Amino acid sequence: MELTTSYRSIWKVSIPIIIGSAAQNVVAMTDSVFLYYRSEDDFAAIGFVAAFYIIVAAVGFGFSRGGQILMALYAGKGEPAEVGRAFYSTVYFELALAGAVFLFMTVGAYWLFASLVDSDVIFYKSLEYLDTRKWGVFASYLGVACIALYTGIARPVFIVVDTVILAVTNIFLDEALIFGRYGFPELGIAGAGLASTIAEYVALGVFLVYMVVDRENRQYLSIPLPKYNPVLIREIVGLSVPIVTMSVVGLGSYFFFTGLIENFGPRALAVNNIIRIAYLILSIPAWGFCTGVNTLASYFVGREERRNVKVALWRTVFLCLGITLLMGLPIILFPREVLYPILGDERAYLIKAAYPVFWVLLGILVTFSFGSIFFNGLIGAGRTKLALIYQTVCAAVYMLLIFVVVRTGWGNLTLAWSIEIVYWMLMFVLSFRYFRRPRWRSI
Repeated sequence: MELTTSYRSIWKVSIPIIIGSAAQNVVAMTDSVFLYYRSEDDFAAIGFVAAFYIIVAAVGFGFSRGGQILMALYAGKGEPAEVGRAFYSTVYFELALAGAVFLFMTVGAYWLFASLVDSDVIFYKSLEYLDTRKWGVFASYLGVACIALYTGIARPVFIVVDTVILAVTNIFLDEALIFGRYGFPELGIAGAGLASTIAEYVALGVFLVYMVVDRENRQYLSIPLPKYNPVLIREIVGLSVPIVTMSVVGLGSYFFFTGLIENFGPRALAVNNIIRIAYLILSIPAWGFCTGVNTLASYFVGREERRNVKVALWRTVFLCLGITLLMGLPIILFPREVLYPILGDERAYLIKAAYPVFWVLLGILVTFSFGSIFFNGLIGAGRTKLALIYQTVCAAVYMLLIFVVVRTGWGNLTLAWSIEIVYWMLMFVLSFRYFRRPRWRSI
């Protein structure tokens, strides 16, 4: 696909990715909504453990981004065989990584959760969920490798179809396995983990079948299955390690935030999960545009058209902000009317307690649109080490402020969420300053 800086081209690349990148958000949100109807303890626990599993998913996704950047570069240079080699190397590494992460979740999660959680109920329910959810890491990591290929070559349309299959399968299995319907056993929070795991394997199977029958894709995968290529894998890892570290630092800071919120009590954790559901929905466009910007920036760098990167960044920001506000304003202005049909009156007091934070979300969404797009433009342009420095600085400031707010007597949930506005403002300022440098084009 020939890419330009036009709104049409940005839209064409980003919209399928927006839907496709929502996969883990959809799974986490679906699990949360069904457990909301089961019990407040289950709902509070999923808010904690799902934040941990999103970090696990982000590790695999981060390493696939390194492969995606290489594939986009080779696609921009018109070298389809190299695109295929980069894809296979990404697959090999992702499978090895999945084995290592699975081992950690089996052995190390107990000690990690014990160090963060005070409530025994939240602790054991989190382990119960993870016991069935951890098996999905292999499907998740192989799936993001496939997504990286289609994103890197700017043909992400089927990602939409596969995400819909994932969501529908997960919704059906959540209802069946959490509540014991349609002849399935009632497994509670463990059923939510099992449902998500099975849904990921179903989605992966469908994606692999599509790749086999996709004729346009054969120019990239027509070479014989290559052997392990340590040089290429090192190149992918070199690009990916800063991205993965950024993901772990960014999402890890939110996991740290969730663990601290428990200090306000289990009820605060349940209210926080209501806010998280709204945030998961409203942040979908921004994360999709971020991945699209990675492809656009890498593509223009590969074609030695670096001047087009800044143009693409600003136009993507405007598109992202417009769509995010279009989705977000109804939830922020009329949370009762929007969320009650989804969450019902089962625990209406939790939704009411979350009202003040919805206004904070408006500020987060605006700063998120600017900060995340420019930051991911930096990554797509290959400046991953510098991006890592920026991410670390922003996360350190964020966690310090969160710790102060939570540990002081005047702190509350609304003020704690407000700190994220500072995080994204700082991220935008740092990234924007980099793209203003005259020497940027010569790097």
